[in-house]
Amino acid sequence: MKIAIIGYGKMGHAVEAYASERGHAVVCRLDRDDPWPERLECEVAVEFTTPATAADNVRRCLERDVPVVCGTTGWYDRYDEVAALCRERGGRLLTATNFSLGMNIMFALNEQLARLMARRPYTASISETHHIHKLDAPSGTAITLQQQIVACGGRTAAEVPIASFREGEVPGTHSVVYDSAIDTLTLTHEAHSRAGLAQGAVVAAEWLASARPGVYTMKDVLA
Repeated sequence: MKIAIIGYGKMGHAVEAYASERGHAVVCRLDRDDPWPERLECEVAVEFTTPATAADNVRRCLERDVPVVCGTTGWYDRYDEVAALCRERGGRLLTATNFSLGMNIMFALNEQLARLMARRPYTASISETHHIHKLDAPSGTAITLQQQIVACGGRTAAEVPIASFREGEVPGTHSVVYDSAIDTLTLTHEAHSRAGLAQGAVVAAEWLASARPGVYTMKDVLA
């Protein structure tokens, strides 16, 4: 499979390394300030950039009829606009707040746990820690966890506060905590490197390359 990488930072390099392990060819690398060609000669693009540039990067891919996997978070104020463009053009877009397979398992567990804890005498909270280079806070992953608890656990967003920390080069740690006077229950996912995100993004790209037109998430990949 021919892949274009949009955003050639640490995540872009990690995606390239894992894609090569899977036998794919990275045929285009576009970093910030690089001019975009009129055509992208690839089967799918993988985008990891910044909240300020992600939506426009996705638009450029869709306008060139290239399916795109977007792993950037913090740009969702423009999500409806971009999703509408994708549907209008009959394109393919896959977004996720976290591509780690382990984290997506935690998403599933988080929904189940939220249902079990609904109306129980516990307070709920979320903490997330990332490296100092991460631009958005709270993380998209933490927001997803919060939204799941609100949807499945009968709580308001205000009842599930998120604490964000930026330390060193921490790849990413997310914890959901239910606390009471009697005990504490904690559900945690700790990434050891960016490899899990890269793996999931490449698996998503493989899936999207042969998918029908539409707007997708990792739930569709893992279904």
